[in-house]
Amino acid sequence: MEKTTEQKIWDEVNAIGTLLSGKNKAYGDSAVNPVNIFSKGNAVDSLSARIDDKIMRIKNKGINDNTEDTVSDLIGYLILLKIALKETDDTK
Repeated sequence: MEKTTEQKIWDEVNAIGTLLSGKNKAYGDSAVNPVNIFSKGNAVDSLSARIDDKIMRIKNKGINDNTEDTVSDLIGYLILLKIALKETDDTK
């Protein structure tokens, strides 16, 4: 039996969640809580720069088997940006 679109959506959401959680552990939560050793930007600025880089890679290389991970990274960074924006709003 073929999966429904809803099931496919949850498959993708869960895959991105797993990817994001793993990278968050590997990088020590640096996306939302940057260490600011070289860059002095806040989380929103840093994530925005990473998003720009991913979009530029897609613009330059297109979307294909070689850039599929870039699409997943972009989705992950957008989720992290939403978290960072909410945390910024919570501190106001």
